[in-house]
Amino acid sequence: MRVDKYLWCIRVYKTRSIATDAVKKGHILVNNQQAKASRDVFSGDKISVRKDQINYQYTVLDIPPNRVGAKLVDMYRKDETPPEAFEHLELLKLAKEHYRAKGEGRPTKKDRRDIDEYLDEDDYFEQLNNETK
Repeated sequence: MRVDKYLWCIRVYKTRSIATDAVKKGHILVNNQQAKASRDVFSGDKISVRKDQINYQYTVLDIPPNRVGAKLVDMYRKDETPPEAFEHLELLKLAKEHYRAKGEGRPTKKDRRDIDEYLDEDDYFEQLNNETK
């Protein structure tokens, strides 16, 4: 089975075209060698997938006949991704939260919405004060 089709069948990628693009970009290694989309995958092969800044590592156990359900995926691959990779992702998420200190630079979309909501509340309270006078 082709490596792009295999990655699609075991639900690493949502569509086969996304899997093919990932192979073309060099995000897929089979047995520590860069693969082409047409490369065949066999039982016992080790596949390394670079996705969302994590290097996932899989061992091919068997070749599925077609795309399988999420519960059956473990019959066809063994996930050997080290837990340190997921910890690294958590650190990246925390670093992104502290990337821009409050009050520096342009406001983000969320900041803008919060500001608008705050200003709308002030207008509401100002109208109430004017009505009571």
